[in-house]
Amino acid sequence: MSAALVVALSLSACGTMAGDAAVSAEGFPTRTADGLLVGPNGMTVYTYAKDGKNSGMSECYDECATNWPPLTVATGTVATKEHPLIIRMDGTRQVTLEGQPLYYYAKDAKRGDTTGDGLGKDGAWKINRR
Repeated sequence: MSAALVVALSLSACGTMAGDAAVSAEGFPTRTADGLLVGPNGMTVYTYAKDGKNSGMSECYDECATNWPPLTVATGTVATKEHPLIIRMDGTRQVTLEGQPLYYYAKDAKRGDTTGDGLGKDGAWKINRR
């Protein structure tokens, strides 16, 4: 086997490769002890009812995205089964929860805040707690 092939296989097995291939799964949400879904910064993440589950797109742009910033990851981050990625119109990769795009709420001031829960027409913005 050539040395280049051995290096490529080794990098592939570790989950990292140059360019747009696999890198670490950092940037995905986790659950707190009480089951609240939070982003990597510890802030609560929300889903938006207007986004269709598994639609592959977000309905939140411009002023909406200013108030509800999407949870995004770096180019090259590999999706997981629980957290597939969608490509936003600006080319960023947004994390989803089983196909539902995830967002932060700009007015949440500290970890554990859930002030956005139930906001919007018919309570369209929701936290996810298990």
